[in-house]
Amino acid sequence: MIKSDRWIRRTALEHGMIEPFTEDQVRDGVISYGLSSYGYDMRVSDEFRIFHNALSPVVDPKHFDERSFIEFKGDVCIVPPNSFALARSVEYFRIPRNVLTICVGKSTYARCGIITNVTPFEPEWEGHVTLEISNTTPLPARIYANEGIAQVLFFESDEDCEKSYADKKGKYQGQTGVTPPRL
Repeated sequence: MIKSDRWIRRTALEHGMIEPFTEDQVRDGVISYGLSSYGYDMRVSDEFRIFHNALSPVVDPKHFDERSFIEFKGDVCIVPPNSFALARSVEYFRIPRNVLTICVGKSTYARCGIITNVTPFEPEWEGHVTLEISNTTPLPARIYANEGIAQVLFFESDEDCEKSYADKKGKYQGQTGVTPPRL
């Protein structure tokens, strides 16, 4: 069952599920973030890794070449046309054992051809979220740090899972920065 704002607020405050936690939706002059009716709009931090092809590396998830990125820190990140960047959330998440999340991109960005992809947060996963931001347009695109980037939807099971992400010792457990692929 999808969880409401009351459940998200209670779980975030009592169990540290989202830190920092913004109890109301912030909208004035920014791309919205914070608690919404049935989800939480997370923010993108000011840390980015922008893909480039200057050294002509091949993108290989089994042997990832760190030279594929240019690191950038700032209030506005420009993602080149038809390109891609990794970033991280401002918020640190701690997912309960009986909860799974799904993230969807914010409509403000989607309407500009900017797609945010985030894989589900498995039960008992924790960390900063690594965000995959694709600019599908033939024009450069601006991404605004410390503003909304994607909405997290929380689904609670009526029973705990048999094996959580923590039990499996998942390779992205506890990540804190912009984390590239690991094998």
